[in-house]
Amino acid sequence: EFSLWSANLANFESDLRRIEPYVDLHHIDVADGHFAPSFLFFPDLVARIAGLTAKPIHVHLMVDDAIVEAQTRQFIEAGADMISVHAENGEAGLRAVRLARELGAEAGVVLRLETPVEAVTPFVSEVAFVTLLGTAIGVKGQSLSEKACDRLGAARAILREAGCEADVVLAADGGIRHETVPLLRAAGAETVVLGSLAFGDKDLAGRIGWLHGLKVAA
Repeated sequence: EFSLWSANLANFESDLRRIEPYVDLHHIDVADGHFAPSFLFFPDLVARIAGLTAKPIHVHLMVDDAIVEAQTRQFIEAGADMISVHAENGEAGLRAVRLARELGAEAGVVLRLETPVEAVTPFVSEVAFVTLLGTAIGVKGQSLSEKACDRLGAARAILREAGCEADVVLAADGGIRHETVPLLRAAGAETVVLGSLAFGDKDLAGRIGWLHGLKVAA
């Protein structure tokens, strides 16, 4: 996944063209300034990006319970292929997951760093992605938490116990650096959300080759 929050926001189209041969999934963060401290992206931008790429778009909703269902609908109508909501959204998050699937999109669940990993349990039978944040929510440039790798292992155990380990992608988001990605992969992350590690690398082919060569825990 490539996080478009790390793209050149004044020259989006150029960066999209540069990453298109290498990206599997575009990751777009959405934040309401309440659930997360940032204000981030909007449906019109997703619609524009959808017209510029052939790759799927994954929207990560960092929004309050009261608006998560409405935002799910708006972003899917704008062109999102997958919506991830937060486990902390509770029943509203579960309804949003089901709505996303009804509208023909895939769904995922994300967990804040401070929330017990067990909070993903009600979601795992209904989602295609489980993403664990390795830093505080909605703030760029932080170091990976010491808890991140153990939390990935715990999430993988939950998926295994639920019988859906083979069907759900386990992802890591936040604190993604050259030295942390091997640790996250070894802890069980099947994919990571790349920000500056991708957009700041002049040799994207080499970077992606390196990433694909890292082993995931059995």
